[in-house]
Amino acid sequence: MPHFPAPIASRLPAVGTTIFTIMSRLAQECGAINLSQGFPDFSAEDVLFERVAHWMRAGHNQYAPMAGVPALRAAIVAKVEALYGAAYDPEHEVTVTAGATQALFTAVAALVHPGDEVIVFEPVYDSYVPAIELQGGIVRRARLSAPDYRPDWQAVRALVTPRTRMIMINTPHNPTGTVWTAADLAELAAITRGTGIVVVADEVYEHIVFDGQLHQSVARVPELAARSVIVSSFGKTYHVTGWKVGYVLAPRELMAEFRKVHQFNVFTVNTPVQLALADYMGDASRHLGLAAFYQQKRDFFRAGLAGTRFELLPCAGTYFQTARYAAISDQPDTAFVDWLTREVGVAAIPLSAFFGDGRDEKVIRFCFAKREDTLAAAFERLRRFC
Repeated sequence: MPHFPAPIASRLPAVGTTIFTIMSRLAQECGAINLSQGFPDFSAEDVLFERVAHWMRAGHNQYAPMAGVPALRAAIVAKVEALYGAAYDPEHEVTVTAGATQALFTAVAALVHPGDEVIVFEPVYDSYVPAIELQGGIVRRARLSAPDYRPDWQAVRALVTPRTRMIMINTPHNPTGTVWTAADLAELAAITRGTGIVVVADEVYEHIVFDGQLHQSVARVPELAARSVIVSSFGKTYHVTGWKVGYVLAPRELMAEFRKVHQFNVFTVNTPVQLALADYMGDASRHLGLAAFYQQKRDFFRAGLAGTRFELLPCAGTYFQTARYAAISDQPDTAFVDWLTREVGVAAIPLSAFFGDGRDEKVIRFCFAKREDTLAAAFERLRRFC
């Protein structure tokens, strides 16, 4: 086995394997039910696969335009205008990406310079901070606290300095399931007003909002839309996370910078899949019905754990349920999920993985984007031990 013959000065010395990979691998090794990593165990409709095959057989197997196929960009623009009343130019203000993680990384790489400060809300999804640090940016953390994980806007104001270049937000929020309100967006607009701050809005769970609430996209607020890069995900919306296709919306000045980086780290995205997605988006019920579909799963999951000692925290959106386990164990959350996977046979994610200092609130995250028989089998195991 060859070995590199010199020391390596790592660009990310504190980064190891992601907690999602660790827990999914452990679940597989132990034969545990994997409620850790955020992916469904059910499939999309056959018609979507048929449309991919159609475009493959029709010969659309070469490079798509760098920004995405025109039909898909037009479908995205139509959806966003119908939902949020915001008009984007499909030629200059929409780019199709290789998933949301690539979109987020590209936005940071295009717009953050060494020494720039970027505010994130923690618990924070694990790709944000490495992206910032790789550009030489400085991370500033606004803490969201259990049980409701709502932003403290006074604390956010205190973090803003003349060097603040970007604020990264995520609503509906992974891992906590918190959904921001119109009042939250008004606070964000007030904080950024009169500044050059860019907002990167991770809205990949935009269609998974419960109990009659509306998703408050920054696209709804013109002054925020004018300074925002909005990221969404077809993988999350259509149950095809492995396809890794998403998109970005931004005013043309920001999008021009985004595309400068996008063309060299991805260039373009799978052509027949883009064409199939454009066809599939023609039926709006497919995204409009997602909230009810996942609310039923959320309610089924919460009812299934009602007889356990888990304290279920609020879940207003996403397909994740957080739970306190303090009545079950006093172990650190990393040790608890290891025990849960090995001994109980159900894998979950420790929330400490989303905090820079490893803050342990005795809270873990389950994914309920699973078939009912999968969830029922998990309930049976959890009730025995928890």
